[in-house]
Amino acid sequence: MKAGMAALAAGMLGSTGVLLFLVAFGTDYWLLATESCGVPERGNGTLSAREAETAGEARKEILTFHHEGFFWRCWFFGEGHPETIWTFWYTSQAQPKFCMHGYLFPMPIALGPFPHPSYDTTAVFRGFWTAFLLLAVPAALAGGLLLLGATPFGSARAYKLGGALLLLSGGLFLLLVFLFVMWKEFAADLQKYILLERSEQCLEDVPVRVYYGWSFMFAAAGVPLVLLAGLLFFLVGRDIRKSLE
Repeated sequence: MKAGMAALAAGMLGSTGVLLFLVAFGTDYWLLATESCGVPERGNGTLSAREAETAGEARKEILTFHHEGFFWRCWFFGEGHPETIWTFWYTSQAQPKFCMHGYLFPMPIALGPFPHPSYDTTAVFRGFWTAFLLLAVPAALAGGLLLLGATPFGSARAYKLGGALLLLSGGLFLLLVFLFVMWKEFAADLQKYILLERSEQCLEDVPVRVYYGWSFMFAAAGVPLVLLAGLLFFLVGRDIRKSLE
């Protein structure tokens, strides 16, 4: 009875935590930033002709909003928009919005000759973020699916293995959240990173404000849930094994 109640509680915690991990992985709001460098020139290598033409119609002093995650790096121009994180909400974003692939986020985007002027020496440090993310998400899914199949049969080995996978996933997410905080707060030159090639066209004192996004918050909230669920499932598996001996 006690094992059944613990498994039920672990299932609720684990499913919520894994869902938060999937949302964090699938949304591109880990890092939010605003800057007032001005609209990029048509010759900027990071913009297409259509983007430059659209941006050229705006005033030079408008804000540019950036948000990025594992899949996409996006930006839009917010003329008349307040400089708050709520401007990044889906229904509040100004149109048009431009995006580029960001599979190696938060690695720098090196265009042209290498090393590029915007190359960031923290690339290797920040690259572990991507590796841990790609390991943590499959571990969470595998653990969840294994436990889903093990529940009707009460398999002690499946409970222990599923719990171990959830503990692994939670530990990896905890590590990548820590690395992201260290990268943002201490390692990275965020002004250089956000502006990329445009840094050569902007004033040195152009304000760049950076915020933690909702994807980061979802990941951080899911860590204790998945770790607790994994521990409970592991203990349930051990309890079932003892009862069968």
